[in-house]
Order: sequence, then structure tokens, then C-alpha cells
Amino acid sequence: MKHSGKIALLVAVIGVCGAALILFGARLGLWQPITGFGLYRSYFNWLGMIVAAVGVLAFVIHILRKERGGMLASGLAAIVGLVLLAPLAASTLNPTPRAAPIHDISTDTTNPPLFEVLNDTREGASNTLVYGGPELAEAQANSYPDIAPHETPLSVEAAYERALNVANEMGWEIIATDSDRQRFEATARTSVFYFADDVVVRVSPQGEGSRVDMRSVSRVGRSDQGVNAARIREFQDLFGA
Repeated sequence: MKHSGKIALLVAVIGVCGAALILFGARLGLWQPITGFGLYRSYFNWLGMIVAAVGVLAFVIHILRKERGGMLASGLAAIVGLVLLAPLAASTLNPTPRAAPIHDISTDTTNPPLFEVLNDTREGASNTLVYGGPELAEAQANSYPDIAPHETPLSVEAAYERALNVANEMGWEIIATDSDRQRFEATARTSVFYFADDVVVRVSPQGEGSRVDMRSVSRVGRSDQGVNAARIREFQDLFGA
């Protein structure tokens, strides 16, 4: 029991490595994002509980033995466990409202931008790129009423270049560009789990300026947890006037 603190600290290090692997394994090419998400749901909280429990147990042992060094190591391990449990605590204390069961968000639901290069054979995709029609448009209007086309005084050509620059700023992988028709397709990935969402941006003339429409579609999952709508908002904020 003399080395309980060191053992707890070792368990904490292993726990952190396991947590990082779960969150970023897809980015390393170890598995598909949906696999990492499944591992998170099944094992992440248990990982945190084990690290915290081992740390607390070792801390109590070293308190009873009045071993200051062991108390420090085991206390640090317990803190690591609590940090790993932070997402569980946050979701329990402040539950996130359930997102709408949709994963295809467009600024134009009447004439949504169409994918012409990306198709249903894209890697890891189980969702289609075919737009869901009026039913999907109604669901989006109810859940994300703020999503709308972005209007700008820029010319079509200038707006198209600005849109491409913003896409690059956001770290998207540009798949195809068409400067003649002012449209491009790209793939955006989430930082955690590395989920892929496919995006098409279309710029068209409007009055003396132009209008920028975009559509963002998740490759997997019935609900995107609001990620696609958030991506559109961020894009529009970065684009500016």
C-alpha cells in the first residue's frame, strides 16, 4: 500500500491516454468517427469513475499513513478522474435540450444548393445528400428559424472569393470549386470524434450585391445536435457584411 499514490497516478495517466484515444482516435485513422462516439458513450464515464475512485482510495490510505508525497500523487489522480467526469456532471446539472432529429440544414429550403461532386458514395456516409423536401424545411424552420441566406453588398465574384477564404479559415477541405458558377463543395470535420459533414456553398446575384447560400449535411446520425446550424452561423459571422 506504500505505493498507492504512484499506482493511482499511473491509472490516471492511462485513463487520460484512453480518453484521448476515444476522443481523437478517428483523427488518427484508427476507426470511423461513429465508432469513437460509441466508445465514448459506453466507456468514457466509467473511465472517469475508475480513475477518481482509485485516486480517492489511495488518498485516504495515505492520509491514514500520514504520507504527504502519496497524498499529493493520489490527490492529483482523483482530480484527473473528476475532470474526466466533468461532461457527465455538466449534462446532469444542466441538461442540453434535445436537438431536432434532422441533419441537413440549408439557408435556402425552397431551392437548396445541390451537391454535384460529393455523392452518396463518400466515405463512412449513411445519410443521403438528397434534400428531404417540405417536411425537412418545416422541421428546420421550427428548430432553427434564424438560419437564412447571407446578403452582402459585395459583387458575386468578390463574395465567392470571400466565401472560399472563410471556408479555408474554418479548416474545411475544399473538394471542388466552380468559379464560373460561383459555387464550391467542401468537407468539414468536428474537432472531437472527427465527424465529417459535407458543405456546398452557392453565391448568386441579388440587387446590387449578392447572396450567399450554403447547406451543411452530416454523413451519419439522425440528429446533428445542432452542429450544422452552428457551422452556418459561424461561417456567416466570419464572412461579415
